[in-house]
Amino acid sequence: MTIFSFGRTATLGLLLTLGLAACDKQLDVEPQLAVDAATALNSPAKVESAVVGAYAKLDNPALYGTNFLLLPELLAPDNYVLWQGTFTSYRDIFQRQIVNNNAEANRTWQQSYQTINFANLILEALSVVTDADLKQQYEGEARFIRGALFFELVRLYGLPYQAGASNLGVPITLNPNKTAEQASQPVPRSTVGEVYAQVIQDLRAAEELLPEENTSGSGRANKYSAKALLARVYLQQSNFAMARDLANDVIENSGADLTATVTGPFRTRNSSESLFEIQQNDQYNAGSSNDGLATFFGPSEFSRGDVAVLAPYLNLYEAADLRGPAADLLFVEDQGGRAGRIRTSKWNNFGQNIPVIRLAEMYLTRAEANLELGTRIGAAPLEDVNIIRDRAGLSPLTSITIDNVLRERQLELAFEGFRIHDLRRRQLAVGTLPSNSPLLVFPIPIHEINLNSALVQNPGY
Repeated sequence: MTIFSFGRTATLGLLLTLGLAACDKQLDVEPQLAVDAATALNSPAKVESAVVGAYAKLDNPALYGTNFLLLPELLAPDNYVLWQGTFTSYRDIFQRQIVNNNAEANRTWQQSYQTINFANLILEALSVVTDADLKQQYEGEARFIRGALFFELVRLYGLPYQAGASNLGVPITLNPNKTAEQASQPVPRSTVGEVYAQVIQDLRAAEELLPEENTSGSGRANKYSAKALLARVYLQQSNFAMARDLANDVIENSGADLTATVTGPFRTRNSSESLFEIQQNDQYNAGSSNDGLATFFGPSEFSRGDVAVLAPYLNLYEAADLRGPAADLLFVEDQGGRAGRIRTSKWNNFGQNIPVIRLAEMYLTRAEANLELGTRIGAAPLEDVNIIRDRAGLSPLTSITIDNVLRERQLELAFEGFRIHDLRRRQLAVGTLPSNSPLLVFPIPIHEINLNSALVQNPGY
């Protein structure tokens, strides 16, 4: 009996791993194994291995390994980045000429639902875990992963929350598929509001279940990982009060600290600033030739050099900004076959870890939410923005507006998968398109439409 994913024909082999490497505390990712569904997770050790495997699956290039960060940057407005590569699937996204069988939309959907199914399998198997604390932790980890994936899916395949919670989102699948018959059951799309509700339910559960410090190994979520992701979710909904309070909790109580340098979060594995980070190394990573963040963002002397950073965006940085091109810390001029173009060097090593949530975001979330609400929970908005500016070597602002906060997000969080989501939640134009344009929403893969009679396609596809 083979375990199946959401689609009728996509087979999911359980990804079992044998634990964490003690020497470098990286997730020790073993090859994928196809196992019998009846015996797959019938012991605490196998459930533990499956949890580690679920984290490893997040590094898939269709997920956080590449697409969850790259695709939102390619969709962002003109005069930000330029796609120079030969992959038509990425080029069509960059040009906002996406077709219903776009390879990136297809594989991101498929891999997301395979990993959600994987989390569902873990949740179903928890009864075999006899240690109460571990059972609670594993549930929290599986729900954290599932909540994160539903959140990414609804942002990519549905209209923004601000366009209406009753718009169609994505299917919510909470029961594991173990057979072709189970996987073939038609599941309709839930509304955007319903998907957000499920995301919040999962992450709230994770917040309660996860330990404050997850000692099981690097790269595993803890209570503050869940709180930080919840802050991001609430900000995406424009629920500023909840976003503010959660971001403040993380800043005040997580023990995380901003790194001393702007390069620290990207050059130091599991830095003091990291709240959740995808573990990679030179042997196990999202890719070094046709996938991976360094593959696409890095300069062409060692990578593909497919994403160039354009001058209008670079000119937004003040001359003294250590994050900007003048400092040569996070930007580099290409010296390879595509010489002369500027690349980001946030992603400059195939095996580097991928910070998914870091403390700088929490400061900017608290600043924006406090400013919107006219409150001063934790700190004044001006103080929070100036903390980020100070690390960047900039003089402090003396007054602050929402535009100042959004500009700081644009400069601090560049090439980390935020830009299109920030524009859409703030209902700002994306180039010449309104924030709720269907051209900014990915198609439901035509393969899934053909297999699942309950699915409704997005407008324009």
